[in-house]
Amino acid sequence: MKPLRIGVVGLGVISRFYLDAFPGLPTLDLVAVCDLREEALAPHRAAGLPCYPDHRRMLAETELDAIVVNVPNDAHAEVCRDALEAGVAVCVEKPLALHLADGRALTELAVSGGSVLFTAFHRRYNDNVLGLLRSLPDAAEVESVTVRYLEMIEEHVGQDRWYLDPERCGGGCVADNGPNAFDVVRLFLGELTVESADVVRDGEGVDRQARVELRSAGGVPATVELDWSYPDGEAKDVTVRLKDGTEHHADMLAGHAAFKSSLKHEYVGVLQEFEEAVRAGTDASRAGLAMLELVDATYAMEREGAVTC
Repeated sequence: MKPLRIGVVGLGVISRFYLDAFPGLPTLDLVAVCDLREEALAPHRAAGLPCYPDHRRMLAETELDAIVVNVPNDAHAEVCRDALEAGVAVCVEKPLALHLADGRALTELAVSGGSVLFTAFHRRYNDNVLGLLRSLPDAAEVESVTVRYLEMIEEHVGQDRWYLDPERCGGGCVADNGPNAFDVVRLFLGELTVESADVVRDGEGVDRQARVELRSAGGVPATVELDWSYPDGEAKDVTVRLKDGTEHHADMLAGHAAFKSSLKHEYVGVLQEFEEAVRAGTDASRAGLAMLELVDATYAMEREGAVTC
C-alpha cells in the first residue's frame, strides 16, 4: 500500500502527539511541517524535513495527500479552506471552525469537491471509553449518560496562550472542552440536541464552568459537566446508567498516570481513522459540524436564559 503523504500545519502543544504517532504508522508519511515560528521549525529543519512558514506555499510546493491542521482555532477555517480548494484531505483539531457559518461552508466545500474533512475528537479513541462502549448492551437499554471534563486550563495550554483568549479560542470551556465531551456522548447515543445550559463566567466574561443537558434523537438524556478551574488536577470520565439501575463507568485517565499520557494512544486512533476515511473517500464531515452546532446551541441557550432572567 502506497503511504499517504501528510503535512502538519501548526506545531503547538498538541502537535507532538501527531508527530509521535507517525513512526508507528507505516502507511503514513510525514513529508513536511509548517509553522510561523522558526524556533518551532528548527529541529525539523535540522532533521532534513521540508519546513514552511506559510501553509499556502507548502500546499503549492509539496505533493500532499492530506494535512493535519493544528493551528489556533481562529485560523482553522482559512487553512482548511485552502487545503480543500487544493484537493488535499484535511484532519483538523477540534473545533472545526470558530463560527458555525464557517463550519457549514467548509462542510459544503468538502462535500461538493469530494474531499475528506475530518475533525479530530481524540477522546473517542480512548481505551477505557471504548472498553465501556463494548461492554454495554443495546443502546435501547441506556437510561442516561454523564460526561465530566474537568481541568485547570492554565496547566494544559503550555506555550499556546491563545487558548485563554476567547476571541481566538471561540469562547472558554464550552468552546474548548465542549466538543470533546459532547462527542463522547455522541459516541454512545448518536445525534444530540441541547436542552438547557448553565454557564458560569469569570470576571473577564470567560466561561469557566458549564453544565449542559442534552437529549439524543431517541430521547435519552445526557449531562456534560465542564470546568476550566478544577482545583484537583483533572477528572475526565463517562458514566452510563442503564434502565436496570446499574451504572457503568470509564475513567479516561485510568492507566495513564503521566500528564497528558492518555493522548498518545488516542492520537494514533485519530490518524488511523483519518487514513481510513481518506483511502475510502468517506464523507467524514458530520461529526465536526455536529459538535460545532452543539457549542453554538449551548451559547445560544445561555443567552436566552440571561434574557429571560
